[in-house]
Amino acid sequence: MASNSYQALRSHYQAALKRFIASSRNLEILNSVSSNQLQEHKQPSQAPGVLYVLDSSFNPPTLAHLRIASSALLEKPSVPSRLLLLLATQNADKPSKPADFEDRLAMMELFAQDLLSHLRATSSSPANASLQQIDIGVTKKPYFIDKAAEIEQSDVYPNPLEQVHLTGYDTLIRIFNPKYYPPEHTLQPLGPFLSQHRLRVTMRPDDEWGSKEEQKAFLLRLAQGGRENEGGKREWAQRIQLVEGKKPGERPVSSTKAREAIQTNPQDLDWLVPSNVREYILSQRPYAE
Repeated sequence: MASNSYQALRSHYQAALKRFIASSRNLEILNSVSSNQLQEHKQPSQAPGVLYVLDSSFNPPTLAHLRIASSALLEKPSVPSRLLLLLATQNADKPSKPADFEDRLAMMELFAQDLLSHLRATSSSPANASLQQIDIGVTKKPYFIDKAAEIEQSDVYPNPLEQVHLTGYDTLIRIFNPKYYPPEHTLQPLGPFLSQHRLRVTMRPDDEWGSKEEQKAFLLRLAQGGRENEGGKREWAQRIQLVEGKKPGERPVSSTKAREAIQTNPQDLDWLVPSNVREYILSQRPYAE
């Protein structure tokens, strides 16, 4: 994509973001990328049976994000679905820098194109055409359960519609941290979400988050009633799916590593971010100091 096209994309999101922040809305879809490129013949759209939600800071979108999304979409390819890439403009834990939100939104759209290309190359089954579109959304809500409620209450998606939130294990730990649920600081506010929706959690065994066995033990403890004293319910464990992350021996991929590579070894972006995202980073330099 030419540099002026990137600048036009960025300007589009800059203007849309400004309107959203000035509005009273808490959630808005700023753009959508159609999945028609996955289909040889356009099929009549069906009501989606599931909404996958990938909520991240996308700073920048990486191949880890792509793996999380594509593995979920290819797991049940016959179910009509949509994917929401969601960016919070008020993140509870992470600062808004170094990349501006409009740059991240532009990269999210490019990431959506990369993801569709990956799905087309990965699966020859026509069932992968059940992904109808990828939405680029923003929310003012910093906390997980509030974001899910805003999606549910919006007029964007059919209601009721099961949401499957695609997260990493580190996010699961934050979701089950009572400090995020004042004033009582119990896990009870998770009840409405986990009675209707699901979590699909990619494990990330490492020194910080523990081994695969330790991460599975977190869910087992919930299932055996180990969080009941905090308001957690055993049956919630049935709404949480743990899935494999990177294979043994594979290099770890993260947005942090991508930002480090931009400053020190730009060639490493080849294995850290998808191709369209990489070209945007190298052309527009959103992480220039």
